[in-house]
Amino acid sequence: MLPKPKKHWTPQHWASWKPFGIGEQYPNNYWEVFRAIWLSRKKLPYTWNILNKGVCDGCALGTTGMKDWTLDGIHLCNVRLRLLQMNTMPAFDPVLLADVSQLQKQKSAQLRDLGRLPYPMIRQRGEKGFRRVSWDEALGVISDRIHSTTPDRLSFYVTSRGTVNETYYATQKAVRAMGSNNIDNAARICHSPSTAGLKAALGAGATTCSYKDWIGTDLLVFIGSNVANNQPVTVKYLHYAKKAGTKIVVINTYREPGMERYWVPSIVESAVFGTKFAEDFFLINMGGDIAFLNGTIKHIIANNWVDQSFIDLYTDGFAELKASLESQSWEELERLSGTSRESMYAFAKMVKEANKAVFVWSMGITQHECGEDNVRSIINLALTKGFVGREGCGLMPIRGHSGVQGGAEMGCYATVFPGGKSITPENAAQLSQHWGFDVPASKGLIAPEMINAAHQGQLDVLVSVGGNFLEVLPEPDYVEAALKKIPLRVHIDIVLSSQMLVEPAETVVLLPATTRYEIPGGVTETNTERRVIFSPEIPGPRIGEARPEWEVFLELARRVKPDLADKLAFADTAAIRQEIAQVVPQYAGIQHLQQAGDQFQYGGSHLCFGWNFPTPDGKAHFGVLLPRQRELPEGYFLLATRRGKQFNSMVQERKDAITGAMREAVLMNAADAALLGLKDSDRVILKNELGELFCQVYIAPIQSGNLQVHWPEGNVLLDKSKRSLEGVPDYNAIVRLEKI
Repeated sequence: MLPKPKKHWTPQHWASWKPFGIGEQYPNNYWEVFRAIWLSRKKLPYTWNILNKGVCDGCALGTTGMKDWTLDGIHLCNVRLRLLQMNTMPAFDPVLLADVSQLQKQKSAQLRDLGRLPYPMIRQRGEKGFRRVSWDEALGVISDRIHSTTPDRLSFYVTSRGTVNETYYATQKAVRAMGSNNIDNAARICHSPSTAGLKAALGAGATTCSYKDWIGTDLLVFIGSNVANNQPVTVKYLHYAKKAGTKIVVINTYREPGMERYWVPSIVESAVFGTKFAEDFFLINMGGDIAFLNGTIKHIIANNWVDQSFIDLYTDGFAELKASLESQSWEELERLSGTSRESMYAFAKMVKEANKAVFVWSMGITQHECGEDNVRSIINLALTKGFVGREGCGLMPIRGHSGVQGGAEMGCYATVFPGGKSITPENAAQLSQHWGFDVPASKGLIAPEMINAAHQGQLDVLVSVGGNFLEVLPEPDYVEAALKKIPLRVHIDIVLSSQMLVEPAETVVLLPATTRYEIPGGVTETNTERRVIFSPEIPGPRIGEARPEWEVFLELARRVKPDLADKLAFADTAAIRQEIAQVVPQYAGIQHLQQAGDQFQYGGSHLCFGWNFPTPDGKAHFGVLLPRQRELPEGYFLLATRRGKQFNSMVQERKDAITGAMREAVLMNAADAALLGLKDSDRVILKNELGELFCQVYIAPIQSGNLQVHWPEGNVLLDKSKRSLEGVPDYNAIVRLEKI
């Protein structure tokens, strides 16, 4: 049993003796509540029901209403409150789109605030804007274009914001019925390296533990992950983890203020005095994770701190890893990691002293050219002491979006079928037999490849559910040029986005979607800890002619393949769940989810429990990893991109309430700034061969030689050709800095 949190107040964990953190920089969460109430004042009962009965469409924590399965009490964060407006606001007048010339000058945040998209609309080349059309006409235009081309020239992309398992499953089935595997989702550009790394090492491609394992474990390590910003409800878990005696450590390029201390609004003690979270920060270079973790393991081996019995009985590849580490010099590991041999020893000693540990990581690990190796380096460290498959232990790639975990598992992916099965002739034949139509047997285009194909004139149709390639992928000018070459673009969404307004090569169609709370029959999502949760339909106002995406895709497929009409229809979402249970083995049980609160955790609380690894040989596998070599020219900096006050690419405020940095800020080490004669607010330009970005210096506790700017603004400096093996763009760069 894990230790329980102390019930009495613990002043040693307080962030400040000043009541309510007066004068400190942190979010005013109470103001966020009042803001949400004011913006929803005309629909308060409906808004309350969404909060109280619906499953959160923010991060992948997965609260049902305002409850979860980790802690008692109310769980509500400002991410969810900010999304409420999109879920409850009225529609805009379609006349607004008659001439888009002025709208094209607006930022996406301004476009979102105009209101919900109410009707299907179409724009032809040479026209000033969009005109309203019927669903029949819109789907006719799309199906005619699909009929006139070949499946290899089609592409479909599904974002993860609020997208549900039923939509993912029905969409990928419809697309494959039309003869294409060119379907991908947002998991591609965030955690696909995590899935690949975990599956290769452990045989299981998802988080191995539960959120409960955070509270009372000996050591909780965050690597390239900022949950205070991206999964704010988890700060409540961190508070109770501290009270249960858990040591929290962060490995990152920047000393994230929210990971150091926070004022948790729903806990009186923390709301008044705040909570200190991380006891230690290990600041490393951007991309220095493998070097730092290899050095840590090198210390652990040298001091004989490994669990040799576990390694001998349940793993393979340790001898090869040990030999590789012996050939890696301390000087090289220090240079590449940006930190000292002594720091690596200090962290190794923490790992040695822990009987149980959980490792949590996010985009700071995966969104690199070497993302898969970054993940494997964390797994290597965990395997040295058997920190997997038991209580208080685990490997957790924490998800930032409520719908993203289920995307690939439902098969809405260019490189796997439902259930994560590889795209092979054998698996295609098996799926063909089940569905009653031929399923393509070759891998499809992943998201970045879709844009490349478009740029080369090899794409005739792009259907995008939500998302905004313009603000997500590197080199936005290249992306815009690619979009302008696609004969037919279809954007299915609840609000306007900048990519909808890109000039049409021939035709652009806009289709209005429902939110998850509006879908008849209710739907499900899968959260980070593999919990499949039912979210009921919430009665209330409906927008124009908005339709659930799953219905739209199946009707489109029936028009393209009328001979398959009887095989491409579901009576309701319950029928979709029935088929998911048959096609995706780990989701058996989803067919029984029918009302609010219904849920199950596939695989149980711990994958690989009892050290039973679902690999071909039944063992976990160490990987031999070499740190990424990088030469930094004189006068250049390592640059990472970061999120501020935003949800994915949706920027919500110019100022980040946690760091105090504005959108135009470049976070910079004080000593580096002093060497260049720079001070706070000085205007500078960041440049490389791809572009330039005007910024203002923001002195911050960041590793020397490193800079950080906000994303997506920093995308102009990123190289589209740099991607991980799984296709994740490298959201980092090397730049020089010039004072204006």
